[in-house]
Amino acid sequence: MARVQEPSFRKSVDMMFEKAVSLMDLSPGLREKIRVCNSTYTVRFGVKLRGDIHTFTGYRSVHSEHKEPVKGGIRFATSVNQDEVEALAALMTYKCALVEAPFGGSKGGLHIDPTQWEEDEMERITRRFAYELMKRDLIHPSQNVPAPDMGTGEREMAWIADQFRRMNTTELNSEACVTGKPLNKGGIAGRVEATGRGVQYGLQEFFRHPDDIKAANMSGTLDGKRVVVQGFGNVGYHAAKFLAEEDGALITAVIERDGAVINDKGIDVEELVAHMRATGGVKNFPGCEYVENGSAVLEKDCDILIPAAMEGVINLSNAERISTRLIIEAANGPVTAGADDVLREAGVVIIPDMYANAGGVTVSYFEWVKNLSHIRFGRMQRRQQEGSNILLVKEMERLVGKPVSEEFKAKFFQGAGELELVRSGLEDTMRTSYQSMQSVWHSRNDVDSLRTAAYLVSLDRIAGSYKALGL
Repeated sequence: MARVQEPSFRKSVDMMFEKAVSLMDLSPGLREKIRVCNSTYTVRFGVKLRGDIHTFTGYRSVHSEHKEPVKGGIRFATSVNQDEVEALAALMTYKCALVEAPFGGSKGGLHIDPTQWEEDEMERITRRFAYELMKRDLIHPSQNVPAPDMGTGEREMAWIADQFRRMNTTELNSEACVTGKPLNKGGIAGRVEATGRGVQYGLQEFFRHPDDIKAANMSGTLDGKRVVVQGFGNVGYHAAKFLAEEDGALITAVIERDGAVINDKGIDVEELVAHMRATGGVKNFPGCEYVENGSAVLEKDCDILIPAAMEGVINLSNAERISTRLIIEAANGPVTAGADDVLREAGVVIIPDMYANAGGVTVSYFEWVKNLSHIRFGRMQRRQQEGSNILLVKEMERLVGKPVSEEFKAKFFQGAGELELVRSGLEDTMRTSYQSMQSVWHSRNDVDSLRTAAYLVSLDRIAGSYKALGL
């Protein structure tokens, strides 16, 4: 029997929203206020390049202003369109509420293939796009704060921050207009790997809950678990690296644009990323089986599947053949609403995107706070903490009459610097956020998944904010 046609990404997000909100006691008016996208600005601008004028189309969508500033990345890709940007902005609203980052949801995108342009050309295009948004306060430290997304990174964020500074020469907090900047331009330690690190922390927290492990028909810990990663960019690479090096997981397959590589004994993450930098893809990576049709490897039997690239890669066309026990959505919207139903019926547990990839916005929040405070985290207390620890160990040694090991001293004496504090804050956020949705999942009979639980936690907080505003 043929299945119904797959809904669009935006519709898929709305369907998941409607499923959750139907379990809440909210007025129809408040439901609609939370659901709809407040505004979307479309800009078409020209840049003279290579002797001709090239016109580009960009978007900046604001989904919710229940808290300000609003927050959300800017992506550069040929897939960018209004529907996608609005769906991503909605997810940002729900994500920020779930992890208690004090932002509304926004998103931006530029329809462009960055690989077709030289670096100086990309700088001119990025600055012009930023200029068009800044004219309308769609980039501003107290109103709308972008971050990197697909096709953008520290380089583009540095250009945007500099453009804002040029247009607002007396703005003291200009560095806070955008996050994800390089360290020497107001960035924060740990931001580059934050989303991948958040995926690791999310999985670690999952494996602390026996009921959740049992629900996924699994046992034990992350050690030895077979992991398939789809998308080996910044997020997929860091998630795979941390899981393999620190938790003992086996990365058995990696899927990229030019195909997939498989090794059931485990893939060396660093060697693979070095091969990709040298060749531009995974093909011909030694010691692995190569599969040209990478999407087919999504169906490879594994314990944990990490889709870390595009939305909609697991859909009604392949959901029934997915052979994993646990999916953690490192990308935004990789599992469609229809596929979500199929997988849930098959007993697959899904750790939802609004939680799983929230590491990026969490550390972006820390960077924004750092920029507003104008001081590096740890600068004032690190050496004081070191001194206190040294005094404590010396007194312990005096009382027991024996020295403690040098290895212990090296670890215990070291005060927390910016990176340690960022990681601590990120881990705390991922653990407490997971516990909030996990508690709802297991305490209510009408909640059938972590995704629905995540929406319930998030929507309850958003509704509370609107009610406090008098709506």
